[in-house]
Amino acid sequence: MADTLRRLVNSSPYAVLQDKLEAWYKDYHVFSCDQNLNRCCELVELTSKIQGQLFTIINLTAQEGGHYSGVDTLKSRLLPWLGSCFTIAASSVSTDTSLSLIQESMEKDRKIRELSSVHESDMQKIEDRLCSTRVELDTVKQELADTQIELDSTKNKSATTLLATEDEILYLKADLRVAQDQVELYKRKLDVLDDYERQVRILRDEISLLTAEKTVLQERLVRSGSPSPLPRRSRSVSPVRGESPTRAQLTSSSRHARLVSRFSDLYATERLESQSLLRRYIDDLETVQRILFIAVVESFQAAKMAYQQFKTRVRKTLSSTHIGPESLEDAVVDYIVRNLDLYDVQTSVNDVINAMNVNPRISFPPEVDFVLISSFIREACRIAFAMQTLDPALDLAFSSDGELYSDVKYRRSFDSEFTAPLVAYHVWPALLEGDTVILKGETVTRRGALWRSRSRSSSPVRSRSGSPSRTFVSFY
Repeated sequence: MADTLRRLVNSSPYAVLQDKLEAWYKDYHVFSCDQNLNRCCELVELTSKIQGQLFTIINLTAQEGGHYSGVDTLKSRLLPWLGSCFTIAASSVSTDTSLSLIQESMEKDRKIRELSSVHESDMQKIEDRLCSTRVELDTVKQELADTQIELDSTKNKSATTLLATEDEILYLKADLRVAQDQVELYKRKLDVLDDYERQVRILRDEISLLTAEKTVLQERLVRSGSPSPLPRRSRSVSPVRGESPTRAQLTSSSRHARLVSRFSDLYATERLESQSLLRRYIDDLETVQRILFIAVVESFQAAKMAYQQFKTRVRKTLSSTHIGPESLEDAVVDYIVRNLDLYDVQTSVNDVINAMNVNPRISFPPEVDFVLISSFIREACRIAFAMQTLDPALDLAFSSDGELYSDVKYRRSFDSEFTAPLVAYHVWPALLEGDTVILKGETVTRRGALWRSRSRSSSPVRSRSGSPSRTFVSFY
């Protein structure tokens, strides 16, 4: 019994029980319900173990006192307490085992306290981090609010700028309309200027005609030896009037030179401008050159047809009233020369464009609208129409892809094969007066041109057979 009591005193179970109670009291509001119940169960288990030790001591003490010693004490104190329905089974665990369990329980409690302190430290760190995160979040929210304010300000500025830009666009559109009106005005003025220039040319031609008539009259006066030209100017002297040349005959030489020069300028200037315009839409240079060549050929065809129709109408009109000394044919040509402005060139331009639209040599359907080169076609038609009033008339030489190259009619382009004998395609037609070449054309010669030409339909140009030939002139 003494040994058992000593071990009980050395283990200090009540001190351990008191420490557990104090620790539980401190953490009661921190722990959850399950943790508090576990602590309470641990205390109950520890108390039962201590009670078991005490009952063991009571049993040993009673045995040491004999059969009757301590009976009164047990009856007066222990039995009434046990009678209050509190029973406990005799412990089957030995005293040493119970003490070791108490020590293990204390060790667990110590570990639990350490883990609790570590947990509290971790919780404190987490709370610190949470606080810093909240501070950062507040900072980000403030930055977001500032950014939103800046965005609203930028939107307001953009809206203001957009309104200003729309106003500028309206002003620019108004300026554009004004500029377009000015362009139309300038175009009308340019048309008027063209009319003035045309009238100036007519007046110059009339001056040339009058000068030529004056010269003829002076020569006649000198030959006749008459001191006064007045009797020769009377209407009664018909033989003198019969020998007077018409205006067309007097200006034939100057008109011939001017038309040849205009045809040369058409090649050197308008052709290159039209070629540059077409190259914006067609990459193939050969196709562009074919288009311009066929445009000139078709312009001459349309102009010759229009000239014949116009000449027929003039002959029909003058036949009933013509009484002059000159022949009716000369009067018709003279009338046409004086009234070239009556030529309906726009109809010829439309005929040329329609013919080009169905020409397989320049692709069918066409790759581009040929209205783009209508100014080039118009000038070619005017030149071709005026050339028909000459005697003999000027015309284009016969041309066909795959024909034998002729140094008399053509010159080779810079990209030709100079040893090739056949013409691959034509760049510019040759100009003829009768059977004589007065302006060379330009061709591209390549080997195998005959086979290339068979894949395209040819459109030959018929030249007018004529009279006396002129000397050869080349503008290339």
